[in-house]
Order: sequence, then structure tokens, then C-alpha cells
Amino acid sequence: MVRPSGRVLDLIGLLARLGLAAVWLVSGAIKASDLNQTYIAVQAYDLLPSGVVSVVAGALPFLEIALGVLLVVGLGTRITAVLSAVVLVAFIGAVAQSWARGLTIDCGCFGGGGQVAAGQTQYPQEIARDVGFLLLAGWLLARPRSLASLDGWLTTRAPDVETVDTQGRT
Repeated sequence: MVRPSGRVLDLIGLLARLGLAAVWLVSGAIKASDLNQTYIAVQAYDLLPSGVVSVVAGALPFLEIALGVLLVVGLGTRITAVLSAVVLVAFIGAVAQSWARGLTIDCGCFGGGGQVAAGQTQYPQEIARDVGFLLLAGWLLARPRSLASLDGWLTTRAPDVETVDTQGRT
């Protein structure tokens, strides 16, 4: 069995990083462009007190955008992957509990959200999609190294400099 080279694994990391970044940037930008609709989407889950709904709805789009930016530039990739995984698990849990409770809502994951007709729900697809995104975060958690990242640039070390002892020997 041939093991992929480090360069191939770094390329896979780049694709995972940019793919997850695109998810966060798109979903965050759509939500930020209509905070009232984001409020409606968060409220539809019927999980949080109304005062907390407004805080979550106001902060969530900007958290998603921040995660996306950090992933695009590849800064703090492992930590960003952990935060992404936490957010995605929360999303999966919220959708699953909505399904289990018989709520008829659109997740609002990429805009929209709120009440929909009973036949309009897509809970299995939403959960499967988020599990796919969670796999990307899992890859980056296990192997945060990737091409074209600030993490890589910041951890690149200067070549070792020969030291000279007190007697002039190297």
C-alpha cells in the first residue's frame, strides 16, 4: 500500500481548509446581510430564551465570517477547526432536536429559516451536509498542516546556523 506524500496531504488540507472556509464565509455573509431573518431562524428552533436569541442571531454571522477568514489565511487552523466542529455539532444537534420534536422549520443555515410547511423540511439532508462539513473540520483537527497557510509560514524555521565554540571550532 502506498502512503500519500506529505505534499499530497498538504494539498488535501488546503482543499479542506478552503472548502470549510467557503461554507463559513457564504453562510455568515448571507446571515449578516439580513439579521432580522437570522433572528427568525434562530427563534424558530424554540431552544433559547428571547433575550439569548437576539444575542445568538447577532453574533452567529460574524463568528462564521471570522472562522472563514481564519481558514482562508490558514491562521490557527487547528483551533479554528475545533471551533468549527463545536459550532457544527451544535447545528446538527439543533436540527436533530427540531426533527425529533416535530417542528416544521427551515434550518436557516444559508439564509432564510423559520416556519415552513410540513412537507418542506429537509432534516436528513441538512444533517448529512453538516456531517460532511464536520469531516472537513475533523481532517483539519487531525492534520492542520496545509499549503499556502500563515500557520506554515509562521512555523517555518530559519536554517540552523553553525555555532562556533570558544576556541573557534564549528
